[in-house]
Amino acid sequence: MRFTSEQRLDDGVVEREFTLGDIPGVLWTPPSPSAPVPLILLGHPGGLRKMYPRLAARARGSVAAGYAAATIELPGSGDRPRSPAAEEARADLRRALAAGGPVDDEIVDRLVLPLVEAAVPEWRAAMDVLLTLPEIGGPVGFAGGVISIGVRLAVVEPRISAAILFAGSFVPRAMFDEARQVTIPLQVLLQWDDEGNDRQQALDLFDAFGSKEKTLHANMGGHTGVPEFEGDAGNRFFARHLK
Repeated sequence: MRFTSEQRLDDGVVEREFTLGDIPGVLWTPPSPSAPVPLILLGHPGGLRKMYPRLAARARGSVAAGYAAATIELPGSGDRPRSPAAEEARADLRRALAAGGPVDDEIVDRLVLPLVEAAVPEWRAAMDVLLTLPEIGGPVGFAGGVISIGVRLAVVEPRISAAILFAGSFVPRAMFDEARQVTIPLQVLLQWDDEGNDRQQALDLFDAFGSKEKTLHANMGGHTGVPEFEGDAGNRFFARHLK
């Protein structure tokens, strides 16, 4: 990992951009922690620069609650090399949505499964390095989407103790088997009127999770209309499981 920039935001949060190999990322930490703080990984659908305002707002809320927060760019997004197969699958998805019909499982598989296979090892590699920094300790939480990436991480990564998952993306049927293996505490956010999401599939996925503690927060509104109070709810959730 190589840090490429550092700035102190107006609330004192220290924001550092970094690269992990060729993967861009951002780390937000408290200004002067008296002891190592837990880490929250901020998931997103890709396009780090475009997503930055929303990610930074989430990160600043996490730091104010006593955590460090970090994110990395997804494979094939932002300035990273594009995958022709993923671009083709994304175009097929847009056409299916524009036609108003159901999205074929084969399209979802082509788009999401290779992304999960590529992204999860990168998130784990980022954890390997971030957890060596003196200001960061365990445990680790994951918050955000793509939800299939969060599901896979919850299954394979023992350092993640709890997760807040955003039900705002299509899920391959194969991920339901993995969801049954998830045992960590979960809080799932669902926007009831998300025009790009299959609501019933999101509900079925929540039902499939094997966690003994799992909570569904469903709010009215579209994809980007998550109420601000869900940030406070998320901090209370992580306070129960990361501190």
